[in-house]
Amino acid sequence: METSKVYFTNLRTTPSSNLLDKMERLVKRAGIEKIDFKDQFVAIKIHFGEPGNLAYIRPNYAARMANLLRSLGARPFLTDCNTLYSGRRSNAVDHLRSAMENGFNPISAQCDVIIADGLKGTDCREIEINGEYCPAPKIGTAIVDADIVLSMNHFKGHEQSGFGGALKNLGMGCASVAGKLELHGNSQPVIDIEKCKGCNICVKHCAHDAIHLNDNRKAVIDYDKCVGCGQCVALCQYEGAVLASWDTSERLNYKIAEYTKAVLLDKPHFHVSFIMNVSPECDCWNHNDAAIVPDLGIAASFDPVALDKACADLVTNAPALQTVNRLSEAHPHQHLEGEDKFHLIHPDTNWQAGLEHAEKLGLGTQQYELITV
Repeated sequence: METSKVYFTNLRTTPSSNLLDKMERLVKRAGIEKIDFKDQFVAIKIHFGEPGNLAYIRPNYAARMANLLRSLGARPFLTDCNTLYSGRRSNAVDHLRSAMENGFNPISAQCDVIIADGLKGTDCREIEINGEYCPAPKIGTAIVDADIVLSMNHFKGHEQSGFGGALKNLGMGCASVAGKLELHGNSQPVIDIEKCKGCNICVKHCAHDAIHLNDNRKAVIDYDKCVGCGQCVALCQYEGAVLASWDTSERLNYKIAEYTKAVLLDKPHFHVSFIMNVSPECDCWNHNDAAIVPDLGIAASFDPVALDKACADLVTNAPALQTVNRLSEAHPHQHLEGEDKFHLIHPDTNWQAGLEHAEKLGLGTQQYELITV
């Protein structure tokens, strides 16, 4: 596979060139205008941040991107899918309120927000890719219906995948709630009897007639009928239907790569990553721990694999911050240039596995040329 081009700009500014100007100049230099946006629906896939977490991408960047796309004739919208876990983004009503609270609204972000998998995370399409781990990923309908996908990624650590970048924002973020169950779990869901309220909602909506209430009005799963679709997990508002166990980091990253393939299948796509506030864990938490490296810059590419590899290399080669943070506490007085900081923080993770599988799937290449703008 040929070497991909990744474009990078640092965070230095002048009175005539602020960070928004630099981002726009970066994506234009990277070739975003080569895409035909005329009258096309563009899904800007972004993480709105769990309220309380302040490490997410500022909505100002989304606003500049939306305005640029509109100037090219596009019909952009900001989007994300609901979460598997119970929180303030587990259904479209709370998710929208959370997005608005964090500034992703028509005033601040100058773009409408659509929750791609609907009210309860069940609005999805299965995209057949004949994947080794996920034959037909379950992707939020609004993203499937979009003509073009553009990801805006906050590059940071992640407690399960190692780091979160373009692949995770797309593969995990575009999965419906049932899709997230498939990504995270290695077995069928189970019922937490203590939390089950006997509301019967999972029974009514199980497409496979695999759940019933027992004499104590507690849900029971018939595993001869259960296909592990995750509908019960998506619909339960009491955390009564839950994952039985979590998958390994390697398999999670393999699955994320396959879901990314489904998201991008037959669509023009472009990707921008912000290597700022590089927190040790995901923006899905309602807090963000101290950054582990200095803010480095913004990178852009048509190739999500090359982009993730370039961002990982930039963090690897950067010095660790000597302020109080997860890295400095574990490795005091060490600058750690050249060290895989994500693996140091989360030693049970293997982010390289995901990039290797994505490369195997034809999503891109780890061989890249870094071009400074």
